Amino acid sequence: MECKNSGFTLLEILIAIFIFAVVLTTIYTSYTGTLRVVDETESQAEIYWMARIAMERMLEDLESIYISKPPDMGKSEESHHGPSQFVGEDREIKGMSADSLRFISRAHIDLSDQGQETGTAEIGYYVKENYEGDHLVLYRSDRPMPEASLPLEEETGGLVLCEGLASVNFTYYEENGDVRESWDSESDELKDKIPKMVSISLEFLNSLDPEAPLKFATSVALPIEQVYSW
Repeated sequence: MECKNSGFTLLEILIAIFIFAVVLTTIYTSYTGTLRVVDETESQAEIYWMARIAMERMLEDLESIYISKPPDMGKSEESHHGPSQFVGEDREIKGMSADSLRFISRAHIDLSDQGQETGTAEIGYYVKENYEGDHLVLYRSDRPMPEASLPLEEETGGLVLCEGLASVNFTYYEENGDVRESWDSESDELKDKIPKMVSISLEFLNSLDPEAPLKFATSVALPIEQVYSW
């Protein structure tokens, strides 16, 4: 009997290689796609976590607001020195909203090793660019009252509340419902007054859709009838 060769033909080998390449491509695409989804999910979760922590911190600070008794009518304005009662500035950085706010609060956090009791401090929020200049960073400063009479220097201190921001905006509401983009309790118009309510809006850069930043907003009513210290 005549023996036949049992080997593969060149065409069969080429087909097998083609099928193997298709399978590898499918597996690789699926694997990289899964990794991308995991990375994006983790990034989104980190943003939501930062937003929640920042909002909770600011709400607690504002709910603990403290306004000292206005000076007696018989005293001159020059004798009334101290930290700002409530000052919110409408600012921008490269066209992005970067508002700042400072006020007196009983929500002081002692991060030193001296074991000081929680007390009254000047709380400040301010915004700066990150080192690369591609997003904004929100900082929180916390200066006890003995130090709060010194000029506020945003460049010298503060803790990062959150980063990766596209905008930070504070809006202020008067008792009659009027809306203000800024507030100054030291001005003639708003002398020794604070807003009835403050709205906070944070926008984070969205890697999935750069044109649609992730927005988080909340409002807090200030306890005006309880803030004055007599």
